Amino acid sequence: MSSEPGISDDGAAEQQPARQPGPGAERARLSDEQLRERLTAVRQEVAKAVVGQDAAVTSVMIALLVRGHVLLEGVPGVAKTLLVRTISAALQLESSRVQFTPDLMPGDVTGSLVYDSTTGDFSFRPGPVFTNLLLADEINRTPPKTQASLLEAMEERQVSVDGLGRRLPDPFLVAATQNPVEYEGTYPLPEAQLDRFLLKVTLDLPDRQEEIEVIRRHAAGFNPSDLADAGVRPVASADDVLQARQAVSAVQISPEVVGYIVDIARATRAAPSFQLGVSPRGATALMSAAKAWAWLSGRDYVTPDDVKALALPALRHRTALTPEAAMDGTAADDVLHGILASTPVPR
Repeated sequence: MSSEPGISDDGAAEQQPARQPGPGAERARLSDEQLRERLTAVRQEVAKAVVGQDAAVTSVMIALLVRGHVLLEGVPGVAKTLLVRTISAALQLESSRVQFTPDLMPGDVTGSLVYDSTTGDFSFRPGPVFTNLLLADEINRTPPKTQASLLEAMEERQVSVDGLGRRLPDPFLVAATQNPVEYEGTYPLPEAQLDRFLLKVTLDLPDRQEEIEVIRRHAAGFNPSDLADAGVRPVASADDVLQARQAVSAVQISPEVVGYIVDIARATRAAPSFQLGVSPRGATALMSAAKAWAWLSGRDYVTPDDVKALALPALRHRTALTPEAAMDGTAADDVLHGILASTPVPR
């Protein structure tokens, strides 16, 4: 069950080499409608393994279309990891998973230099970050030093080791999961890290009917480790994502809607309940996400409703409540709802 407006494991790192197209490999250009059909089919495939959580699936798709990253927050057991794995399978993307733990080191994520005794030289051994879709599982259970190892990869799409930058595959997306910050053994992500995530999606507990469906599937033999047995099949590809990006970049946004986005961002800076408001980077992220949502909805222009639909997931993690507001039980979403209700909407 999702509360987002307008948007309908365990072990050490597991890595698969990122697949790259061969020299001169090209695929026929698909129409926007064909691309939308393929990406919509991804959501249908995910539904074979994951009950509900439509907002989270849509958010990952939006992030892929605008070169963003997604932070998924929820209590253990709401299918955060399964959701990311299923999207990867439906899109035929190479993926790897890192279970973030207190003793995880930065080199365990990015890779490191390894001494070869036969040659007497050091060679670079790529870490699990060299993939298309990196599942950073329980990212807030590792110390800030290891969390920060992802900053360059998320922002620059490269990893620097021994003074050399090594490019990551394209597409590249970090889908990080975290438990609510009040849980024991968590390290809150710093503001600089949070700001690198395009969207933060809260995964709610399922409603009664959805939970019945989850139990029914498991009673019928559903195995989360065997997605093929669940009927999940590849329906799109990395090339489809790259083509769709070009279409999203051509989506038009009027000066009035741009002004609406800026007004929302500026209102967060003036809100008495926030000690930290949304930066221009946050406003840009909201604009990019709204363009992707408009394109997925079949339009080549952004409306104020697109902005409203993405405002909470695009902005909630870029704000900080004052201590007084936090003690009163105010949530960032409550303040953002008030801002959206009071900000004039362009006609």
